[in-house]
Amino acid sequence: MKILVSGATGLVGSVLVPLLESKGHGIVALTRGQAEPGKRIHWDPEHGTLDATSLEGFEAVVHLAGENIAAGRWNEERKARIRDSRIKGTKLLCDKLVELSEPPKVLVSASAIGYYGSRGSEVLTEESQRGTGFLADVCADWEQATQGASDKGIRVVNARIGVVLSAAGGALAKMLLPFKLGLGGVVGNGQQYMSWIAIDDLAAAILHLLHTENLSGPVNLVAPHPVTNYEFTKTLGRVLGRPTILPMPAFAARLAFGEMADELLLSSTRVEPKKLVGSGFLFRFPNLEGALRHLLGR
Repeated sequence: MKILVSGATGLVGSVLVPLLESKGHGIVALTRGQAEPGKRIHWDPEHGTLDATSLEGFEAVVHLAGENIAAGRWNEERKARIRDSRIKGTKLLCDKLVELSEPPKVLVSASAIGYYGSRGSEVLTEESQRGTGFLADVCADWEQATQGASDKGIRVVNARIGVVLSAAGGALAKMLLPFKLGLGGVVGNGQQYMSWIAIDDLAAAILHLLHTENLSGPVNLVAPHPVTNYEFTKTLGRVLGRPTILPMPAFAARLAFGEMADELLLSSTRVEPKKLVGSGFLFRFPNLEGALRHLLGR
């Protein structure tokens, strides 16, 4: 297939694009940078700039672009950027896709398990109600922004992505140095659930979504065995061969990270990949220790 990918150079895109190319698909990146015929299409979601004619001829679109939610302490300006980069960009892309004489057959548009909010030990599937909080609101509006494409008859998949584990970036990369120094430890009471996915499985799951015609709407992209923060901490320490005895109390997390602490570090989201597993997808790394050993070469 000829596939358009936004966020192609990001953490997920940089693993997904080589995988798609290895399967014989032709990839064109949707980028804020310079356009290059056959390789890159320019857009500027902030200013609503995207030439619809450049989108003709694609059979599939994977939309991953969005401001990094953990790049720095949240303030009103950063929260607006997190929100606008997702919702404005998705709405612009979908508005242009519906203008096409032959729109793509499928759009896989990123969302996140933040949709469910913090729910303790409740097991959450795609049928679960949305939660509350800033990220839940963003995710709900982000998914709603794809409605126009869905109405046009494009098969839209809202990929609710969990915590992506990669040594190259994201949460795990940030944790490696303190853990290697023996400074790792449980955050808060350690009982909050973390629904994670190894980056290799995430890329494979997106490929699966592109090809699986009976999948549409929200699909949880998480490994089948979520863990508590305590289990994650102890497993990472074991894999690295380091002690994990320095806890970060909830008040200290809030002091260091502000509102982001409650939404990312202390929130508990126990998500099941019900639709993904039901459609026949097989995880290479269903368990945390195996995933960490693979990612860290341990």
